[in-house]
Amino acid sequence: MASRTKTPDQSPLIGTRALNRATLARQLLLSRAEMSARDAVAHLLGLQAQNVKPPYFQLHARLAGFRPAELAGLMESREVVRMVTMRSTIHTHTAHDALTLRPLVQAARDREVAYFRKGLTGVDLDRLAERARAFIEAEPRTMVEIREELLVHWPAADPQSLSVAARCLLPLVQVTPRGVWGRSGQVRLATVESWLGEEAAPAQPVDEVVLRYLGAFGPASVKDMQTWAGLTRLREAFERLRPRLITFRDENGTELFDLPDAPRPDADTPAPPRFLPEFDNLLLSHADRTRVVAPEIKGRTWTGNQAHRTLLVDGFLAGLWRLDEGAKEGSGTDPVLTVELFGTQSRARKEEIEAEGQVLLAGMAGGPGSVRFGSILG
Repeated sequence: MASRTKTPDQSPLIGTRALNRATLARQLLLSRAEMSARDAVAHLLGLQAQNVKPPYFQLHARLAGFRPAELAGLMESREVVRMVTMRSTIHTHTAHDALTLRPLVQAARDREVAYFRKGLTGVDLDRLAERARAFIEAEPRTMVEIREELLVHWPAADPQSLSVAARCLLPLVQVTPRGVWGRSGQVRLATVESWLGEEAAPAQPVDEVVLRYLGAFGPASVKDMQTWAGLTRLREAFERLRPRLITFRDENGTELFDLPDAPRPDADTPAPPRFLPEFDNLLLSHADRTRVVAPEIKGRTWTGNQAHRTLLVDGFLAGLWRLDEGAKEGSGTDPVLTVELFGTQSRARKEEIEAEGQVLLAGMAGGPGSVRFGSILG
């Protein structure tokens, strides 16, 4: 008799706390890993990086002995780069992933161009890509310069639509000093091939990326990965891989896939406080985020269009934080870390938060400094 595939209802139940601990283990957030920054960026499939500093804070929360200079050096040596990939957002990737993950999500970039098609009437997109590539590869360009160059060739087109099309059709990276800790610079763009000095590469096989995603974010549903990647129609890849995977069902009955040998710690495993930056991948890479964010506090990490830095306590979102780094050296002003808690915490928990806050101040603000509890908007 042929074997029968288990349905979600037949798969073992994994409770929210156990799911939380499994995800934190993959995300290197149960204990700081003895891992290089480069290996961590690869393991995590990139770090969300709309702003310059979040990738550095993401690694500080995850790696033992991390210092910003390590990631800054990788940026300057071009071993990691900043570019638009998953969810149409900027990520910091290893050079290999920049070359091979970007083509994997090209279909999503093509859909983005389609939203602006009305402003591109009469524009040959293949010719636009060719013109933009030649202009950008001559030297890194700002988006304004790219838009002005394209308007010379298509003066009747919508300027914003032209620049969006160039950004979506070409794999563009933000060149340094943008993204380097302690330095500043406007956004200038180069093609990933010209910046890395390598030829275009084929997309990573989707099955391989599914396995990597589960290794960094699992256990996870098909919709979870689709949310992370900004792609659709990934069910077929999961079904191909089903014989190599195990499945669970969460408390809502959703089928979750996982790697057989991936860590799944006991639900009661201690989870120390962790200070995460705005846009941390942990909070953005699942369709159902209740494994980290309780339903009653959903939406509290934002005020209008502003994303706040977040605090995990016992593995779950429990507050927000703000770092005032003080004046420059010699001023006598120490950095201050303000922590806003969503609810009451025991004295022991608050002492753990303060201790982790001092680790943050020492590693990322040149501490020592002070940790205080209060409103981050005050």
